[in-house]
Amino acid sequence: MKNFFIYFFIAFLSAGTLHAQEGRKIDYTSDRTLKNEERYPGAIILGKVENQVYFIHEGIEIWCDQAIHYDQDNFFKAYGNVRMQQGDTVKMQSDYAEYNGNTQFAFASGKVKMERPQTTLETDSLFFDRKKQQAYYRSGGKVTDTASVLTSNIGRYFLEEDKYSFVSEVVLTNPEYVINSEQLDFYSDSGHAYLYGPTTIESETSTVYCERGFYDTRGDTGYFVKNSRIDYNNRRVEGDSLFFNRNTNFASATNNIKVTDTINKSLVTGHYAEVFRDRDSVFITKRAVAASVQDNDSLFIHGDTIMITGKADHRVIRGYYDVRLFKSDMSGKSDSIYTDQATGLTKLINISEGPVTSITARRSPILWSGESQMTGDTIHLQSNVETEKLDSLRVFNNAFLIQKDSIKGYNQVKGQDLVGLFEDNELFQVDINKNTETLYYSRNSEQELIGINKTLSSSIRILMNERQIDDIYYYQNVDGTLTPEEDFPINARQLTGFNWRGEERLLSKEDLFKGKPAPKLTPIRGIPLPEEAEEFFEEREEDDLLLNENSRLRPEDLQNKKDTTATDQDSLRLPERFQDKETDSATTRRDSIPAPDYKKEEEELLEELKEQNQQEEEGGEDN
Repeated sequence: MKNFFIYFFIAFLSAGTLHAQEGRKIDYTSDRTLKNEERYPGAIILGKVENQVYFIHEGIEIWCDQAIHYDQDNFFKAYGNVRMQQGDTVKMQSDYAEYNGNTQFAFASGKVKMERPQTTLETDSLFFDRKKQQAYYRSGGKVTDTASVLTSNIGRYFLEEDKYSFVSEVVLTNPEYVINSEQLDFYSDSGHAYLYGPTTIESETSTVYCERGFYDTRGDTGYFVKNSRIDYNNRRVEGDSLFFNRNTNFASATNNIKVTDTINKSLVTGHYAEVFRDRDSVFITKRAVAASVQDNDSLFIHGDTIMITGKADHRVIRGYYDVRLFKSDMSGKSDSIYTDQATGLTKLINISEGPVTSITARRSPILWSGESQMTGDTIHLQSNVETEKLDSLRVFNNAFLIQKDSIKGYNQVKGQDLVGLFEDNELFQVDINKNTETLYYSRNSEQELIGINKTLSSSIRILMNERQIDDIYYYQNVDGTLTPEEDFPINARQLTGFNWRGEERLLSKEDLFKGKPAPKLTPIRGIPLPEEAEEFFEEREEDDLLLNENSRLRPEDLQNKKDTTATDQDSLRLPERFQDKETDSATTRRDSIPAPDYKKEEEELLEELKEQNQQEEEGGEDN
């Protein structure tokens, strides 16, 4: 008796295991049932009279007009107005479908439409693995979201994550923009899209490019990294990372920023920037430098903060705090700077208020040209907007011109205001007005020192030659003497207010940052590459079919394709209903399922059902 119970228990377990392997039997109801062993051995034909054929299997329901059901294999093929439903979340329609109850694998083709609460997927053929809860197409498809339409050659849908993974010529179309990407992962619940590979987001007002990024298709905001840039009509923004808000036309960039003005031939660099398109303005900081071309030479302006405002034909550049500028023939410093590109006016300003301190003195406007130094409370540089050459300069209040003598000492000129004139970007004349003083080392033609000339007058005109003082003219109330060097006191060889700052002079572009520590760059929040999912089709033994030997698909149709590019010779155009009629999208589909031979099968089934119906009617008349 004991052995009997052991045997019974083992047999019970074996039966349970066998049942689990085979899967629960598919239940069905049908208005009409018939057999044709000659044409469909081992199968029964199911057909609609008033009600569609109905299948149910472990939470999935299928309706169709006709079906061939292989009961022993737990497999059926459905034809005509096929509908599938899994719970309340997945509904699918197609012309044709197959389903294997043992593997819980389905295939649908012919105007396939799968509906989810947030999205609708349309394709010509779709594979659905219920165990993995994944759907997959590789013959071109279209997904319609609440805000956008997405098309691609290949797509995979993960039901549990509510995620689509699109590959090969992905196009997301929104009324406001179009995204083209190599790969795009889309979460339909949130509308979030993750972009991988070369990607563009194009609209009427801007084009975004990145090779890895994130975009909220419903909130219209994005974050982009890896070779990212934003192109506006006349401005390009580049950086290690970019943030973009389409609603406010706002963009910010972090680390290694470049903002290029294509119309005004200017470039701004730094490590943090904000761009306001509607205001046509740029704010940039962290080693901010504005570079522009003037007379085939580059002018560089550096400040703690730089702002560029105004339309393309009236750009204004403002720099704040410890501003430095460098040009091959000129350099300078000031507390702040203002440049109007439309008028060619540049202002070097000290905006500090209150008593002058050592800090404000260092930030007072100063210009160097060769061995000449010019300072004052405010300095204006005027350029010719057509020739881009310097035209004139003005120094307001406390003008002081110092030039290092060729041998020793300093030539000095001071007064209330100063006006300078340029020719071919060289300063050739300087006029100084009101309470002027000069201290000048006078030399003969052999450059021998004659004496030191200290003079007071109402105004002075200085003529320059090759950036050196060539001659000085004094006007009104002139009071001065030429004194031999040995008779001129050493402690009197500097005019009141003398402040030679030659050690601060910028000799190269690198001196824009001299004495400043390198900025601490903000760590970039990266976007990780997508996790590599398992292959959709698992390897199977030859006799372990995913569908059935009676499937219209061959075993090789149910294998993963190594090459997923859209350049194969067998590539076909995306079905016409997926194409944009206006742009005639060149999106292609690949790996189409063989021609729809199910149509022929469906016609044969209808003939079978008609014959049986006719026989039944004739039999009824005979009775």
